[in-house]
Amino acid sequence: MSHTEAAHAKINLYLHVTGKRPDGYHLLDSLVVFAGAADQLTYVPSATPLSLELTGPFGRKLAAEATDDNLVIRAARLLTESGDTPLTGRLVLEKNLPVASGIGGGSADAAATLRLVDRVLALGTPEQRLLSIAEQLGADVPVCLVQKPILMRGIGEQLDPAPTLPACGIVLVNCGEAVSTPAIFKARNAAFSGDAILPTGWPSATAMTDDLQRLSNDLEPPACALCPSISIVLDAIGALPGCLLSRMSGSGATCFGLFDTAESAEAAGSLLRQEQQNDWWIWAGPVL
Repeated sequence: MSHTEAAHAKINLYLHVTGKRPDGYHLLDSLVVFAGAADQLTYVPSATPLSLELTGPFGRKLAAEATDDNLVIRAARLLTESGDTPLTGRLVLEKNLPVASGIGGGSADAAATLRLVDRVLALGTPEQRLLSIAEQLGADVPVCLVQKPILMRGIGEQLDPAPTLPACGIVLVNCGEAVSTPAIFKARNAAFSGDAILPTGWPSATAMTDDLQRLSNDLEPPACALCPSISIVLDAIGALPGCLLSRMSGSGATCFGLFDTAESAEAAGSLLRQEQQNDWWIWAGPVL
């Protein structure tokens, strides 16, 4: 019997770079939410050594990499390395999210692996142990492990409750051009930002986006400078009917637009698919 886990797209509604540690890691402050768009990870039990199969529209981009180095395999091995019996079977990753696109695709996949393997093997791993393993895999893996709205600070390891969010919709757009996170941070020459001061919650999507407009993604300007297509995408999203806010997520290149309902986001996404002449990846639906 196979078992499946969803790895939802991670969206940084704002992203402040607040400092830099002596070891070179940057300190961040971000309100993170998740969209309905997701990769799907399936575990198929068997007696054969653990393997990874890549499928889906973006699976081919990962297929060129050595699968032993894939975050999914690394996550599974880290979780089970102290067990008496090595993990066997096949992991099938349906890659629906663009690769290296600022929405936590690889991190979400690794986090989904931890949740899936822990459940399938009935390990009952304590949450703090799972979070500790997640930290070893990458800065975005802990927040993707929790997979719910949350305030992320430090280098990604400080997770605090998010304000109460209103129901709303989101359009995600990726231009198809890869951007390098280290290059984005290197190109950034602005002063550090402070932590955002947020209310306990928002009564509506309009109230939320009014506050978010006063914040920023500090990585957006250097990303636009290195990849001008991002600016084109942001303008296209911002021009959609009903768009309350357009912004880049993470270090890019995926951008998003917030809407008051999932239905209005879906209508805007359909319109954008009809209008744009580029090979953009577009998804529209609810914020989870």
